[in-house]
Amino acid sequence: MKKMAGFLAVVVLTFFLAASGVAGDTIKVGIVDTYTGPVTTYTYDVRDGFKMAADRINAKGGVLGKKIEFVIRDDTFKSDVGLAMAKELILKENVDILMGTINSATALAISDLCRKEKVPFLVTFSKSGKITGEKGHRYVFNMNENTDMIGRATATAFAKKRYVKYWIAGDDYEYGHAIADAIWSHLKALNPKVQLVGQSWWKMRETDFNPYITQILAAKPDFVIVATGGGSMVNFQKAAQATGFNKRVPFYQHTGIELSTLMPQGQNAPEGVFGTANYLFYYPDTKVNKSFADDFQKLYGRHPKSGALYGYMTAQFIAMAYGKAGKVDKEKFIDALEGMTLDSPIGKLEVRACDHQIVLPMFYGVTKKSTKYEFLVGSDLVSIAGKDYMPTCEEIRKVRAK
Repeated sequence: MKKMAGFLAVVVLTFFLAASGVAGDTIKVGIVDTYTGPVTTYTYDVRDGFKMAADRINAKGGVLGKKIEFVIRDDTFKSDVGLAMAKELILKENVDILMGTINSATALAISDLCRKEKVPFLVTFSKSGKITGEKGHRYVFNMNENTDMIGRATATAFAKKRYVKYWIAGDDYEYGHAIADAIWSHLKALNPKVQLVGQSWWKMRETDFNPYITQILAAKPDFVIVATGGGSMVNFQKAAQATGFNKRVPFYQHTGIELSTLMPQGQNAPEGVFGTANYLFYYPDTKVNKSFADDFQKLYGRHPKSGALYGYMTAQFIAMAYGKAGKVDKEKFIDALEGMTLDSPIGKLEVRACDHQIVLPMFYGVTKKSTKYEFLVGSDLVSIAGKDYMPTCEEIRKVRAK
């Protein structure tokens, strides 16, 4: 009877531990992001790319004998909601890692929380340069490009153009101002002759751009830098097409050439829009990129967008870092991820040890109709290597010291 009672006690304890997650048979990742509204054209791909990689890793036995598990929370693009969800995932769900978000303000708030709670936070779409710049710290990593990177790469391309009189327009929030400031400050440094003739700022998710377009055209700038985030990217392009704005003055949007922006519009997107992106499923035309794009399309029935790459490589970096660490330990995970490199569909990628910022190439081009696809693509593409535009580690240290 004593042996039977002991056996039953072990069974009950084992069941309790497994049910409560204490058994430690998984690596638990909490994802906070926006899964309602227009920005899902970006965020769904992050989620699906992550799942694709995690499923492959788990099918091969997982990491250290543990499977990668993830739980999702929809912050509805609200910073207070996102922060509350991050707290719940850390304190109640006991996640090992947090990842997300597309909202830069939310990312900065969660980053501060993770610094206090000492939980690794892998940012997968927010682009504020502050994340790994002045507000960077040990517990935050940026797994996509940031506004300073965008500004430097874009300025490098614009400095060679003939444009002199510029107008800046965009979403009146963290990302909009950050990307506009980054582009303009670097462009001014590279070409002191450029002039800023005016600015327009609208609320997030604006749908009526006609008053702003009228104002811009009246000023007759040579070029317009349009600093729109996920919620306004497509809406502004639709307005530009409807008003003929793109035929009267050239303009630029980061991700203006990216599939997330162009696919929802089909053949109705405006041609001649300048843009930058970190991932295009058709460029570079390599076996590795084609294989990734084909696998994603077979799995989800659509071409992968930039978010798919961010999610996919984030899962791979997580697995590699834990494998290198040799145990599920937050501090050892951070130490392992610092300076780690990974072969990806767009080449070898590195997570810099000095600022935890991933080093990515930037693709620059202009929208054009394609006979091959039912949507516009980026043409006249130029690749700008990360090493040619990234801020130096010394620059990062000076920014953080201020």
